[in-house]
Amino acid sequence: MGHIQYLNCMPLYWGLARTGSLLDFELTKASPDELSDLLVRGDLDIGPISLVEYLRSADDLVALPDIAVGCDGPVMSCVIVSQRPLEQLDGARVALGSASRTSVRLARLLLAERYGIAPDYYTCPPDLSLMMQEAEAAVLIGDAALRANLQDAPRLGLQVHDLGQMWKEWTGLPFVFAVWAARREYLEREPEIVRAVHQAFLSSRNLSLEEVGKVAEQAARWERLEASVLERYFTTLDFSLGEAQLRGIAEFARRTGPAAGYPSDVRVQLLT
Repeated sequence: MGHIQYLNCMPLYWGLARTGSLLDFELTKASPDELSDLLVRGDLDIGPISLVEYLRSADDLVALPDIAVGCDGPVMSCVIVSQRPLEQLDGARVALGSASRTSVRLARLLLAERYGIAPDYYTCPPDLSLMMQEAEAAVLIGDAALRANLQDAPRLGLQVHDLGQMWKEWTGLPFVFAVWAARREYLEREPEIVRAVHQAFLSSRNLSLEEVGKVAEQAARWERLEASVLERYFTTLDFSLGEAQLRGIAEFARRTGPAAGYPSDVRVQLLT
C-alpha cells in the first residue's frame, strides 16, 4: 500500500498506528506522482492516487468511498504565490512545482478559464525562493505550499491565492485532489482484504479527527509550524468522498477531460 509523506495525509495514517492496523500493511513511501505511477503499473495493490491519474486509469481502479484528500473552500496547501495580481500574469513566467499533476492542472484551468490568461509555464522543484528568482508566480502544493502560505509569502510581501477557495468560488463545489483506490484485479482476488483496509482507513481518519489536537502536537515536533496552526489545517481539509465530492470530480472532468487524457464524462466507481 502507498503512503504519501505529506502533512495532509497524516490524519489518514496516524490512527493506523494507534489501532495497530499499520502492522498489517507493507507501506511504500513516495511522492504523489510516484505513488500514482506505481498503482497504475500494478506495483501497488492499494494506495492514494492523484485525481487526474485516477481518471486516466478509472477502468483499472476502484475508489474507496468516503476517503480522499480535498477541500470545500480553502485548502491552505495548494496555492499560487504571485508577485503581481493574477490578471496581470498573461504571458508571464509561472513556475509549476513538480509534485502534483492534479494541482497543476487545476491551477492552469483556473488561470485560463476564470482569468482568461495564458502564462508561460515551466516545471521546477518546489522551492519558493528559487521560483521567485525566475518567475512572476509559482504553483506549490503540500508542505512547501503550507509553509509558503503561512510564513514565506507574508514575509516576502507576496500574494497567496488558495486553489481550493478559487475553485469553490468559481463552481460552488468541493474539490478532490487525491482518492484512495484498489486495483480492480486485486479487489476481485482479495475482496475481503480491500474491505478490511477500507474500514481501517475510516477508523483511522475518524480517530485522528476526534484527537486532532494530539495529531497536531505530534506533527509540530518536526514541522516549523505551531500545533494550533496544524490543527486548523487538519480541520480545514476534507477527507470525505460522498455525493458532493463526486459532483466536484465530475465538473473537473468535464472541464479538463479532453485535454488531460480521459473522457469528459468519466465516472468514479466506488467500492460497494
